[in-house]
Amino acid sequence: MKIYSKYIAAIALSLVLASCKAPMATVIQDEVKNNIPENFNQNEQQDENTNSGTTPWRQFFTDPNLVSLIETSLKNNQELMITLQEIEIAKSGIVAKKGRLSPSVRAGLGAGVSKVGRYTSEGAGDASTEIEPGREIPDPLGNFEGGLMANWEIDIWKKLRTEKDAAVAHYLSTVEGKNFVLSNLIEEVADNYYELLALDNQLDIIQQYIKLQTRALEIAKIQKQAAAATELAVKKFEAELAKSKATEYTIRQQITEKENQINALCGRYPQPIVRTKESFMSIIPQTVYTGIPSQLLANRPDIKQAELELKAAKLDVEAARKEFYPSLEISATLGLEAFKPSYLVKLPESIATSLVGELAGPLINKSAIKANFQTADAKQIQALYEYDKTILNAYLDISNLMSKVKNIDQYYQLKSQETQALDQSIDIANQLFKNSRADYLEVLLNQRDALDAKMELIEAKEKQLSTVVDIYKSLGGGWK
Repeated sequence: MKIYSKYIAAIALSLVLASCKAPMATVIQDEVKNNIPENFNQNEQQDENTNSGTTPWRQFFTDPNLVSLIETSLKNNQELMITLQEIEIAKSGIVAKKGRLSPSVRAGLGAGVSKVGRYTSEGAGDASTEIEPGREIPDPLGNFEGGLMANWEIDIWKKLRTEKDAAVAHYLSTVEGKNFVLSNLIEEVADNYYELLALDNQLDIIQQYIKLQTRALEIAKIQKQAAAATELAVKKFEAELAKSKATEYTIRQQITEKENQINALCGRYPQPIVRTKESFMSIIPQTVYTGIPSQLLANRPDIKQAELELKAAKLDVEAARKEFYPSLEISATLGLEAFKPSYLVKLPESIATSLVGELAGPLINKSAIKANFQTADAKQIQALYEYDKTILNAYLDISNLMSKVKNIDQYYQLKSQETQALDQSIDIANQLFKNSRADYLEVLLNQRDALDAKMELIEAKEKQLSTVVDIYKSLGGGWK
């Protein structure tokens, strides 16, 4: 028997060792992060000590009405509230994983009854046993118990610690995700606010144009009565006036929708948006300093979020790999047990204890464990691609926006010159028309061109301001 026991122990040990064989995870290298350019523009050197992305949003935005809207949105925005709950969920995940590192202890009570056959070894033994002189074990036999039960998985391979570390990394990524939502929210509020101011100014322009068209129509009617113009000129001016009035209602609808967009971001029902439109065209966009590309890794919440998700994915692969190793579990019980409730208090006879240690590992049919490992390995590679894509998109965003700032500034200057020239041409055309030295078509064309130029100039100003906001957000600004 001793020889057989040695063989059985050797076979069991061989099987446990065989179960320890685990596949290797895919080794991944981050080429995008390692090869990030030194500057956003290869022809220009940036100062690493000056980066607008580190400026707090309260210092970056100076319009008190805009600051008030941002404050309201940070308190009431539903998407932000949802993100905060995701952080709480992730925090609970850490507590759950950490709890598995400690023993679990339960208290329980139980009662039951059983009857075994008289002509069995157990039944015959019970029948011949006296618990007291003259008293045999009752049949059927009751069982009453109560006590403490403990279970503990010993983390011999640090699998549970790895799972806890993965949960911590995921929690930290949700915090960065919240910061990214903050940054996006502030950008959206500011962009919509500037678009609303632009629409206000366009409405003023179209109303001025309507007054101009009304006067031109009156002149055309007078000239027709004096036989200096025809009915065609009158109808053309009437059509142009109707078109302008229709445009006014279109802009009014756009203003309503834009106000409600801002109200939605602020998490409130429709109400007027407090703003000052008169100074819109005189706002000078802030100068934005980009710093160097490597600072994006520390400043942009979405990049830090993707990096932490990559870290969590790597830890998940490590934990999934350790599922191939045997696990050691210890179970223990301590309590009282008797076939009659009154006997439970008879000590030490009613005391029941047990201590069991079990070392077990997967041996046959590992398909589920292999599938979990392959899934975790694929998610690790996917997380790397997401991280690289986030870095690349961040760099390209800033590169595009820097170019846009320069070009939109030039565009705005030229549109200003065009508007000034067309304003002068309108006065000249109107004077010539009054003196019958120019026809109505010249007046209409000049007025249309001037209107279009002024509308485009307002749009250019809005793009100037919004582009600066977009760069600020792309540099990682807004969440601090």
